[in-house]
Amino acid sequence: MAIVNAEDTSIPQPAEITVLPIALPEKTGIPKWARGIGAFLLSILMAMVVFGAILLLLGKNPVDVYTSILKGTLGSTYGLSEIVVKMIPFILCALAVAIPAQLGLITVGGEGQIYIGAIFAGFVALQLGDSVSTPILIPLLVIAGMLGGALWGGLCGVLRAYLNLNETISSLLLTYIASLTMDFLVSGPLKDHSRMAQGQAYSPNFPANAMLPTFFDTRISLGIVFALAGVVFYFWLFKYTRWGYKMRVVGGNPEAAIRSGIKIGRYIVIAMMLGGAFAGLSGMIEVIAIQGRLRGGISNGYGYVGFLVAWLAAQRPGGIVFMAALLGLISFGGDTLQFANNLPASTVNILMALILFFVLRNQGLRARQEKS
Repeated sequence: MAIVNAEDTSIPQPAEITVLPIALPEKTGIPKWARGIGAFLLSILMAMVVFGAILLLLGKNPVDVYTSILKGTLGSTYGLSEIVVKMIPFILCALAVAIPAQLGLITVGGEGQIYIGAIFAGFVALQLGDSVSTPILIPLLVIAGMLGGALWGGLCGVLRAYLNLNETISSLLLTYIASLTMDFLVSGPLKDHSRMAQGQAYSPNFPANAMLPTFFDTRISLGIVFALAGVVFYFWLFKYTRWGYKMRVVGGNPEAAIRSGIKIGRYIVIAMMLGGAFAGLSGMIEVIAIQGRLRGGISNGYGYVGFLVAWLAAQRPGGIVFMAALLGLISFGGDTLQFANNLPASTVNILMALILFFVLRNQGLRARQEKS
């Protein structure tokens, strides 16, 4: 047998292998995160262009409309404070959608959870407001509001986990029951029967010590702290806890979760209860900090806007805060449309819908490109 000398230069040697760096540069030279931000801004611009075309059809100058919105919101201290006020329910209701979404659940029941949370907190305020000091009463109101929303959301979770009832349908239908329950209570058992409230369907005013503190002579309440703390909790839950990991496993691969011994039904109920708790907290803040009493129609569509915020942000914690601020600006700008441009305040809903359409379109296209 012939022995070959490895150093013999007459034998062809393998070509030298060049080791590439681990982080390959993007084909376009632009980082992925920058391209994502650019695509998002382009989606917003496209929505504004289409909305501008609609304004032209209505005989309005789009430039004047957009200018008046910016002046009425970002151009004054009051406008900025009202954007923050809008952000509170938007963030909390977005969390009510984002947490179940980690398990692949689509819930639109934030509206109903707001009402039930408000009812629980309002009942506690009316019963204990005169006998309990503020430092003790406020935590009780927070617990009551979150408990009400958690029970209402948990009901949807039980129906989905153990009766296989679609959570989107059940949460939507339960919203009507919740709002009608509020109407019944403020028209009957909890109605204010004083002479000043004759013919009005609302509860007596809450005691002064039951009201949330506000900041800087504005309507910005302690609720903004609760909302931001909720975002931090959401990030921590799904980033660093075993529960969050198991819920993401359930959402990513239910079959693998079952085989690994994860009880899917339990985590569905837990996720729905956690989400409902945040929406219930939003209801508590609305009646305790803003309304000062129970009455019908307190939500103003906050649950549905929270749904938009969660999906526009792709359930990312930082994105939820940013989108809540953006939609808060647009929502408060609806009042400017009404007074300065003689347009219905609900016109901004068209702009919100267009933003949702173009942003989700962009997310779908990016997902398709990544798969290919």
